[in-house]
Amino acid sequence: MQPSRSLRVTIAAFGALLCAAPAVYAQTVRAVMQSDLKIVDPIWTTAYITRNHGFMIYDTLFSEDASGNVKPQMVDKYDVSADKLVYTMTLRDGLLWHDGQPVTADDCAMSIKRWAARDPVGQKLLPFVKSIDAVDARTLRITLKEATGMVLPSLARATGPAFIMPRRVAETSPNEQISEFVGSGPFVFKKDEWKPGNKAVYVKFAQYKPRAEPPSGLSGGKVVKIDRVEWLTIADQQTAVSALLAGEVDLIEQPSHDLLPMLKKDANMQFGDWSSLGNQYVFRFNSLTKPFDNVKIRQAMWHALNQEDFLKAVIGDPQYYKVCKSMFLCGTPLSSTKGMSNLLESDFRKARELLKEGGYDGTPVVLLQSTDRIVYANLAPVAKSLLEKAGMKVDMQSMDWQTVVGRRAKKEPAAQGGWNISLTSTNNALNPVESSYLDAACEKTTFGWPCDAEIEKLRSQYFRETDPAKQKALAEAVQLRAVEYPVYIPLGQWYQPMVARKSIGGLLTAPAPAFWNMTKTGR
Repeated sequence: MQPSRSLRVTIAAFGALLCAAPAVYAQTVRAVMQSDLKIVDPIWTTAYITRNHGFMIYDTLFSEDASGNVKPQMVDKYDVSADKLVYTMTLRDGLLWHDGQPVTADDCAMSIKRWAARDPVGQKLLPFVKSIDAVDARTLRITLKEATGMVLPSLARATGPAFIMPRRVAETSPNEQISEFVGSGPFVFKKDEWKPGNKAVYVKFAQYKPRAEPPSGLSGGKVVKIDRVEWLTIADQQTAVSALLAGEVDLIEQPSHDLLPMLKKDANMQFGDWSSLGNQYVFRFNSLTKPFDNVKIRQAMWHALNQEDFLKAVIGDPQYYKVCKSMFLCGTPLSSTKGMSNLLESDFRKARELLKEGGYDGTPVVLLQSTDRIVYANLAPVAKSLLEKAGMKVDMQSMDWQTVVGRRAKKEPAAQGGWNISLTSTNNALNPVESSYLDAACEKTTFGWPCDAEIEKLRSQYFRETDPAKQKALAEAVQLRAVEYPVYIPLGQWYQPMVARKSIGGLLTAPAPAFWNMTKTGR
């Protein structure tokens, strides 16, 4: 398949722009990421592009290896008291911030507090915590009121990381975005070269002290073997793929599924997977405002929607998707279809009945559509079609993904610049605590703000429980309650390969893109 003349002109201009840049860095990896980077506070948003940015410049106390085991990261050694109430952690020697100042336990304590105020797992952890204290410059102590085995897994989780920041930055309210981007991670964020809509730039932090052990998942030695990473914003997938084939970019995080056959024909391409468990599409309603403040109208969505229409329209190739009627990712221990009988089958008659019971008055609902993320773009048109068949009026408003992320944070009614429905994806639907969209802690939770004491009670019980069989029963109870009191609708499971040129080596399998350990040969 040959690109059109206009596309070849675009690629040529893009290549000329890259060649015109000063050749200061011998090893530069150019990557087309899933979306533009506009929000750079990883505590403030659940957007994965911001989480990925966090892993570039920040570090974590603990992290998960390729098998999901919790391993120390910034921590050198730790001790848990016999009664399981006191966790004492000693930081590794030689940890520095990008401004050259030493990382202290006081920085860590404040960072954990800010993270826990906003993250759904952190919010569940906080009621167990009596205090988080810096014993001395390198010693952190977490004292609990009640024992739980979730302290280290909470700090290590890949989907909502407790990134460590300088105290002065971590003192920023969790409801406000930070304005300073100093981390202690393997890369330094070049704020002066950051151009939203164009590129974000990171350079090797020469004073970073990696762990001695080999990298595994997001744990182990984060040894940086390249000088510079450029995240390029190329919204048009055909242009991005053509740039990859031409050698003008090195990697595409999420290439369009319909272009994968073209890439597979090129012997210079290699394929990887940064999310081997898959991803779950999410239909999220704003539970604070009409009409989805009414539980009957939310229940109607279980009957109006079906998963296959969404998966076919967005992914297309069954090799990369599957219907999964579970709140927890299929293929994982807690996956279950309990309570899902007769749901997600586009029973429009039943949906209309529930809309009537809920008093739906015909006011259009505002549905946010992301136009620049190919794995999201077709979700909204399918939702609009199905909801209209069920009797709702839908105002689909189109915008780029980062605008969606900013818009969905607004709690105002749709008529005042808010929203009713937002469509997204998650790969953290593993258990009732970690799954951010099952959090029903009212206005403390993420966008959508569902509020249900029963779900929160069950999630707290799961947090305390250590018996796998009892955890499974509690997860099923959460799922049954989420059918009765909907917090979101799962729209099926999908898989996303990453594609890179074979000149890129050292690629790691991890839940988030890892640019450490990466090498580059040739241009």
